Amino acid sequence: MNKATIKEAFRFCIVGALATLVHYGIYLLLKDWINVSIAYTIGYVISFIGNYILTNLYTFKTKASAKNGVGFALCHVINYLLHIGLLNIFLWLGVPSAIAPIPVYCIVVPVNFLLVRKVVKTL
Repeated sequence: MNKATIKEAFRFCIVGALATLVHYGIYLLLKDWINVSIAYTIGYVISFIGNYILTNLYTFKTKASAKNGVGFALCHVINYLLHIGLLNIFLWLGVPSAIAPIPVYCIVVPVNFLLVRKVVKTL
């Protein structure tokens, strides 16, 4: 990796950590009140909005546009499907619902970086 990519990866981690904290916090607040998959989805959608804005402005220093917005959304559809699938696998394996998202984040974040970087920088 070159120096610019390393800096992008670092900024991606900062934005991703913030989005993840928002997502996880909302999930934890809602999971005992509604279905865990729905709670997870609500947290994901809310964190997605801030993530898109910060990804353009801070992470990759690009201009938000309809074109890269659609690409970003498509990346996040793939990302969401990985998230929700893995969450349910970990729950099925008996991982407690309060911590099941943690291994999901560890698996999905690197995949998401590669997808989003490709889309935001090329569209």
